[in-house]
Amino acid sequence: MLGVWYNYSMTIEEALTRLSESKFRSSFYLAKKDKEYFSAKGRDTIKSHAADFVRAKLAPAEPLNDGKQTPMSGHPVFKAMHACACCCRGCLNKWYKVPKGRELTQDEQEKIVNLLMAWIDRETDK
Repeated sequence: MLGVWYNYSMTIEEALTRLSESKFRSSFYLAKKDKEYFSAKGRDTIKSHAADFVRAKLAPAEPLNDGKQTPMSGHPVFKAMHACACCCRGCLNKWYKVPKGRELTQDEQEKIVNLLMAWIDRETDK
């Protein structure tokens, strides 16, 4: 089991399944160059990047340009953020009931990173 997600009964696996049922969320995938970047940098570095992006783009109570702060491409984590509905506070609230208007806890940030990495792991195993 990958761990319980926000609503306390949904695991990361269940979240990924639910996301795969969304036409928009399931349209994201890692292209060959994203997979090559992942291979070149290694999982630990990509996970570190994910933590940095989550801290900068999602953790603040009022993120700068919320709703527009995450590019659609340019890094495997950006694609994962959109695929996992972790691209802005609005999506986090809609999909996972993460409250807006307060800073994310370290535990919440780690849960988001774990979800992103689970999605990336699936994509790199294809």
